[in-house]
Amino acid sequence: MGQAIDRETFTDEEFARFSARLQESLQALGQLLARPGFGVGPRTVGAELELHLVDPRMRPLRRNRTVLERMHDPRMVAEVDAFNIECNTAPGPLAGRPFAALATELRTALDEARRGAADAGGRIAMIGTLPTLLQSDLGPAALTALPRYRALARSLRARRNAPFHLHIDGIESLVVEEDDVTPLGASTSFQLHLRVDPRDFGRAWNAAEMATGPVLALCGNAPIFLGRKLWQETRIALFCQSTDDRTQEEQGRPPRVNFGAGWATRGAGELFERSVALHPPVLPVCSAESPLAVVEAGDVPHLDELRLHHGTVWTWNRAVYDAADGGHLRVEFRALPAGPTVVDMLANAAFALGLTLALEPQMDAWAAEVPFAWARSNFFAAARHGLDATFHWPGRDPVAAPALIAELLPRARAALVEAGVEPAEVKPLFDVLAARLHTGQTGARWQLATLAEREHLGDEREVALAEMLARYVERSETDAPVHTWPVG
Repeated sequence: MGQAIDRETFTDEEFARFSARLQESLQALGQLLARPGFGVGPRTVGAELELHLVDPRMRPLRRNRTVLERMHDPRMVAEVDAFNIECNTAPGPLAGRPFAALATELRTALDEARRGAADAGGRIAMIGTLPTLLQSDLGPAALTALPRYRALARSLRARRNAPFHLHIDGIESLVVEEDDVTPLGASTSFQLHLRVDPRDFGRAWNAAEMATGPVLALCGNAPIFLGRKLWQETRIALFCQSTDDRTQEEQGRPPRVNFGAGWATRGAGELFERSVALHPPVLPVCSAESPLAVVEAGDVPHLDELRLHHGTVWTWNRAVYDAADGGHLRVEFRALPAGPTVVDMLANAAFALGLTLALEPQMDAWAAEVPFAWARSNFFAAARHGLDATFHWPGRDPVAAPALIAELLPRARAALVEAGVEPAEVKPLFDVLAARLHTGQTGARWQLATLAEREHLGDEREVALAEMLARYVERSETDAPVHTWPVG
């Protein structure tokens, strides 16, 4: 989230100074984006993987800092709840064998994480939402004991001035209130970063918005939260509601977790401007840097305040500014779930990146003709219904998700090859996607089917969830893709 956070409370004067620095940062970014050659370079890919820690009973294990201390791996960091950790991979070229490189790094990191978890008496669960979580597992004691997370939780709760209301209608229904943001730790994701030249950024982000619905429908892996069967991708509703800092009077503005406020017609700068205009600051920590002075001197600013603020606004496809490598921009894909296996996640990544590349050339025309509401409704339909969703798509009547995905997979595959990814690397991943589509067995559907079988055998819901998760973790460690898993 940019600047390090070392305290939890802030004054009105600090908020005012931070807001002024945000405006200065937007001006500096605008000048930087107009600089000839800024951010131009080969496309690269990186990833972040969030993980759950569970104990031998498959219950959340609140020992992330202990696990990290035993690992000594700089790629691994703590996440918001004490039963979460995150792996950050190094970026590499999109051309060539990006998925093989990602696979190697993810597998070595997971081996380390599993060793560290075992030393602390636990295991790793690579799953979209932790199905064994109980409401008693949440609350202040669940928050990772780091100032940045305590400050974020305190600031969001202070802005809202009321408990966070979780109301999710799905296969079953859930209505609960929480007094802090710890429910968001129940959801974990596999986030991708694609470096994009500034001149192409608007088209690439718009293409990612259009691609996300079909991709998400094929990779659902989060059907259960607090013992309830909810959406195929319950993470989407859960993350939004557990961080919603809006008061009753502010319901007209988007929540901090949102799909976006419309197509990007003016490039990356427009997305950062929306972030500042629509969402009040919650972590007003200023650096010593003067962004405009740095830009006017011909250098590249860190834009610490803008990056910090933008890191507290979680659009599902997010613009990222980074001062590294002479400064550059990335599209961050945040909607994909963690798990079930490395193979499944790489296949999901290939679909997301490939479909974005395939749609990018036509997005200027589509942004002028296609309602942004179509992309948004597709996204939420996919999150709720998975492969049972119906989509709006240009030139088509409303179309069932499996039929549309079957048409889009070859386009996504071809676009990756055209971008320089080796065909031999692409084919196995799209074979996995095609087989998953054919069988209809996503991670979410496997979880629900296995839970139903355990309950049919007489297990109470809590026992059945633990049994289901134990089988899930065992099969996840084999790396056999989820469409091959037997139910039960």
